[in-house]
Amino acid sequence: MDSEIQIKENKMGTMHLPPLLFSISIPIVISMLVQALYNIVDSIYVAQYNNIEGTGALTIAFPVQNLMIALSVGLAVGTNALLSRSLGQKNFDKADLVAGQGFFLNLCGYLIFLFLGIFVTKSYVISQTGSEGLLFQYSVDYISIICICSIGVFVQVVCERLLQATGKSMLSMLVQGSGAIINIVLDPILIFGWFGLPEMGVAGAAIATVIGQCVAAAIGIFLNVKFNKDIRIKLKNLIPRKDVIVEMLAIGIPSVLMQAVGSIMTFCMNIILISFSNEALNVFGVYFKLQSFVFMPVFGLNNGIIPIISYNYGAGYKDRVKHAVRLGIITATAYMLLGLLVFQLFPNVLLGFFNASEYMVEIGNTALRIISTSFIFAGVAVISSAVCQALGKSIYSLIVSVGRQLVVLIPVAFLLSLAGNLKLVWVAFPIAEVVSFTLSVFFLVRSIEKAFGKHHREVN
Repeated sequence: MDSEIQIKENKMGTMHLPPLLFSISIPIVISMLVQALYNIVDSIYVAQYNNIEGTGALTIAFPVQNLMIALSVGLAVGTNALLSRSLGQKNFDKADLVAGQGFFLNLCGYLIFLFLGIFVTKSYVISQTGSEGLLFQYSVDYISIICICSIGVFVQVVCERLLQATGKSMLSMLVQGSGAIINIVLDPILIFGWFGLPEMGVAGAAIATVIGQCVAAAIGIFLNVKFNKDIRIKLKNLIPRKDVIVEMLAIGIPSVLMQAVGSIMTFCMNIILISFSNEALNVFGVYFKLQSFVFMPVFGLNNGIIPIISYNYGAGYKDRVKHAVRLGIITATAYMLLGLLVFQLFPNVLLGFFNASEYMVEIGNTALRIISTSFIFAGVAVISSAVCQALGKSIYSLIVSVGRQLVVLIPVAFLLSLAGNLKLVWVAFPIAEVVSFTLSVFFLVRSIEKAFGKHHREVN
């Protein structure tokens, strides 16, 4: 291993933590802000095309998109953590093997969604909308396209994580940012039929999304092959290896399940809210678009801290792990409080971006203010989840996620909905987040104690 590679690899264990964390995280945060922005732009254009049915279709599609991202990111989390740990242990051959196995697992993930897009889409939409009307047709069109053409998102995500795990966050930002920008440019062209192209409506938004993902995937492959010298992508490493796959899945599957729980939660909330009105359903969809703009930077911090903690855990540096945890929690909490302030002061402005009707603004104003109080506790939960994953205790993150969204949020929301007062349904969100915060702190302390209970090396 030449000296240049050694220096790059060693910075995870030697560089001062604040600049290290921010040098890795800030490019990811910027790219995720762009990602959140293009999701919002997508919804804004669709709302202008057809406000009620178009926005409703994207809300119904959200659990499917969330599940897709859950699987791709969850599998990539296993790749990221095991790759960083292997580099920390100076096991470079295993790092190369992990990279290849990461591609194999994400290609398997694509095959699952290809099947769902062809055979399951209509049944899923009927379960929420019935089998007739514009809402049904828009939902089927959008979901079918994003599933059948999801190869782009699976390859893109694994390429991003390989770059992040080796400290090349600027290149990772380039991968994600390129797909987002392409989507933003193509959205109005394909939705409204500009420049002589046919008007595609909601289907055009889906096509713009998958084109952006596929281009980003191609760029990600090129950057890893050309510039990521810390690992070598070899075709022979794409052949499945049971021992490595099991190790990766042990880290990644709890993350997949943890994020997939969000799809189940959204599906159930859609059913609860549509019993009130289509506008209530759309407010929920708009909230998720807006909250992604708040949460994605924190998830960027989450992604930045995982390879740092994984590396220093592999090297046995307890003090650096604990320092990184404190820094991550303080930063995430500060950002979430900023998000809370925006939601409390400007809910009407936020809703106005989505061409909201007068009634939608009325109920949405209250919804955004109530739900956003949960932001106070969310930063700690997100960083705690990352720490548990990096230390090989992903099951703790899964327990917290299931507890918050399925054991608490959905039952509480359903019971409060029986009163016939929509405002009460939104209160379920901060209640669930308090439970999440309590469990997260407990499991965070437990994970660190288990990881370094016997011995560690002191590092300044």
